[in-house]
Amino acid sequence: MFELSVDDIDLIENSLRRAQTALSHADRDESEQERREREEALTRIHDLLGRLHDQKIFYRPKSGVYVGG
Repeated sequence: MFELSVDDIDLIENSLRRAQTALSHADRDESEQERREREEALTRIHDLLGRLHDQKIFYRPKSGVYVGG
């Protein structure tokens, strides 16, 4: 059990997205081992972002018009 604020989660998500972007750019000279490690890291980041999203609780106003976005 962790106690994280909304700002903490936002920072974690933004950091993971930046790491994901950086890892998405393959180096032409990378070895097969490096490619596998990079792809594994990308998969782990993607899975973690998905788990974080699944644990969020989204609220809608009980009255009035809901405007998403």
